[in-house]
Amino acid sequence: MRTADEIHARLTEAFAPALLSVTDESEQHRGHGGWQEGGQTHFRVSMRAAHFAPMTRIARHRAVHAALGPDLVGRIHALALEISG
Repeated sequence: MRTADEIHARLTEAFAPALLSVTDESEQHRGHGGWQEGGQTHFRVSMRAAHFAPMTRIARHRAVHAALGPDLVGRIHALALEISG
């Protein structure tokens, strides 16, 4: 399974978002630190879920990282998050 698909599945399961977009931006970082041949290293997640409404920005980011789990987070070099409630 591709990393973007894993991210999408885990976030859908954890938050049942009204909006979820996972974009692999790895090719835009070719030659930069953390980039690998084949990509799947740099991602942008845009998500809207009621779960996040009462949370601060930091709490939202922590919740996403917890939902993804250390195994998946450890394989990602960069994760840009755009999260709203």
